[in-house]
Amino acid sequence: MTAKAYTVTRTITAPPQVVWDLLTDPSSYQEWNPAVLSIEGAMSPGGTIRLVSIASPERTFSLTVAAMQAPVSMVWSDGMPLGLFRGVRTYRLDPAGSGTAFSMTEEFSGPLAGLITKAIPDLTESFNQFADGLKAAAEKATRT
Repeated sequence: MTAKAYTVTRTITAPPQVVWDLLTDPSSYQEWNPAVLSIEGAMSPGGTIRLVSIASPERTFSLTVAAMQAPVSMVWSDGMPLGLFRGVRTYRLDPAGSGTAFSMTEEFSGPLAGLITKAIPDLTESFNQFADGLKAAAEKATRT
């Protein structure tokens, strides 16, 4: 059962591979992603990412790249033992005409999700900043 979820979508006038290259390159995030204060780690299946977001700047999230299918989807996850609480972020890129339909969804679930999500800040603004930054960077890269 999902206790809370956030989703953002954008149509990006750039090929999926261009969007994918930005999305999977943590060293480029500082250039295009105002929602992320810092990110490091391996964006590869089973890799660990350490992320600090504007939504919770005092906390470093340690995330696992749970799944990856280039250039279509990537899933990050973290949580508590025994499935008591779990956060799963899914990125999806689909061809859309001459561009890309991008979506990012974060779902929180588990028996403690109702309680824990009360302490999680609203992610709507940081999701919008993420998607807008990715869109701008991918479209700029396509024009140059």
